[in-house]
Amino acid sequence: MPAIATLLPLYDIEKEHVLISEKEYRKRKTRLGRKLKPFSVAVLFSAVQKTRSNDTEYPYRQNSNFYYMSGFKEDSAVLIFVKEAKNFKTYLFVAKKDKTQELWHGKRLGVDKAKELFDVDDIFEFDAFNEKFKKNVVGKHHIYYDFGLDYAKVKLLKRSTKNVLSYENIASYIETMRLIKSKSEIKLIKKAISITKKAHHKAMKRAKKSEYEYQLQADIEYVFRKNGAYSDAYTSIVACGNAANTLHYINNNKKLVQGELILIDAGCEYEYYASDITRTIPVNGGYTKAQTEVYEMVLHVQKEIIAMIKPNVFRSALQKKSEELLCQGMVSLGILNGDVKTLIKEKAHKKYYPHGIGHWMGLDVHDECPYKKLNGNEIPLKPGMVMTIEPGIYLDEEDENIPNKYRGIGIRIEDDILVTKEGCENLSSCIAKEIKEITRKSSSNL
Repeated sequence: MPAIATLLPLYDIEKEHVLISEKEYRKRKTRLGRKLKPFSVAVLFSAVQKTRSNDTEYPYRQNSNFYYMSGFKEDSAVLIFVKEAKNFKTYLFVAKKDKTQELWHGKRLGVDKAKELFDVDDIFEFDAFNEKFKKNVVGKHHIYYDFGLDYAKVKLLKRSTKNVLSYENIASYIETMRLIKSKSEIKLIKKAISITKKAHHKAMKRAKKSEYEYQLQADIEYVFRKNGAYSDAYTSIVACGNAANTLHYINNNKKLVQGELILIDAGCEYEYYASDITRTIPVNGGYTKAQTEVYEMVLHVQKEIIAMIKPNVFRSALQKKSEELLCQGMVSLGILNGDVKTLIKEKAHKKYYPHGIGHWMGLDVHDECPYKKLNGNEIPLKPGMVMTIEPGIYLDEEDENIPNKYRGIGIRIEDDILVTKEGCENLSSCIAKEIKEITRKSSSNL
């Protein structure tokens, strides 16, 4: 019995394709249910529709934790766990079938169809939630909900409860579960990366024939959608020249200048799972000597950090090493002057490398998984974790403290890495990043 996550948008039953089985969703609910305290209720709400302008809305995207536990893609839904001394039950609330609403906004599953697809103890209409919650919360001592929930929903939950001993953040439990990806999740991430590869390679080929950053962005996002990725994992960054030194540059409206580099940070989302890739490519197909020197330095650092990744290594160790290597590289290029240890102690390198070495990735491009345990100790890497590795260097054109030949260069190189039992796997190694590979892609026919 497939979960709704196995279905195409609009729930075209004739074209369903199995991605994550209902068995896996059942295992997740079982794991979470066992963690809950006796005599408790846990509540997960779906995401709400978000207004774009006046009465128009952004494309709907389900809350990641809700989706992780249910596989349900519609809004106006709630999943609750009701636990007694040991055993627990799960109930799903979904929007009712309404022909008028469906005329404007598309078909709903409704209760009857949802019962065919989801392995929960019972399913009710969304309008019945308040009444059912009040009934199930009687005699319960612990309430779990997402502490990021809007005030109105929190007020509703607390108004319905009495004799509660604790309110706990259900999100922290689920996000810890999300740290380790299943085989199915890894397949979905690999699929997203395979589509992103095509997009980046197209950008490499199109750069010298494009006039504006947004034209490359259009090429990239066209490839995403053509290959079944219905959305970006985040807003694409296409930053030419000095624009690359603005870390979250998304205007993408400048002209592409011959002789400059383009930092492209773009990744698609495939069936809710993200990819996150950055490549820095030349506009005209070739790197200058100065650009090559900086690029090869950053690439060397990235390779060294990836080689360190294995179980029981700490992310903080990767961060520390990346800062040491980049600082050494900056000194060797004359961007910084002085003793490396002293420069690091003074954080002089942070001016040109201000961000972290990477982050968790999965259902969110910046997966909301913890980096530390509740006791404050750092969580070591374990098989099944997926993270980005993305060293960078950002040399603003107005910085007179660095050699003139390097000013205006911004370079980041980012890959998606799976921790394995033996070490790690670079899931995005298929995307060109060696200078020879990139220049070959750039010079190939479209």
